[in-house]
Amino acid sequence: MEVGEVMVKIAIIRVRGQVRIRHDIVRAMVQLNLRKRHHATIVEDSPSVQGQLKKVQSFVTWGPVTDDTAKKLAFRARGEGRWFALPPPRKGYGRKGIKLPFAKGGALGNRGEKINDLLMRMV
Repeated sequence: MEVGEVMVKIAIIRVRGQVRIRHDIVRAMVQLNLRKRHHATIVEDSPSVQGQLKKVQSFVTWGPVTDDTAKKLAFRARGEGRWFALPPPRKGYGRKGIKLPFAKGGALGNRGEKINDLLMRMV
């Protein structure tokens, strides 16, 4: 990281459950502190996090989080502030459910800035 460079924080939300998941994906979820559905975590973007996201992309949704949204999540912090237990989002994840990527109208994968809207519906 160079001087003056700002680290981007990424919010990751587990969307799907834990039945019939390969053990390497379970391990990546545990490393990201996403043990159950609707758990969320905020991490700094790095190549190792991007690799984990690539592995678990069929079970989570993510995107860059704003400081305002992160502050509103703070009161739901668990496990020394490493993860958040959230209720399901009001009005659901999307019109096509939790089995399709966000680009196709589903809930999975990179949402970009729209992750903040989803988190606000879950707070």
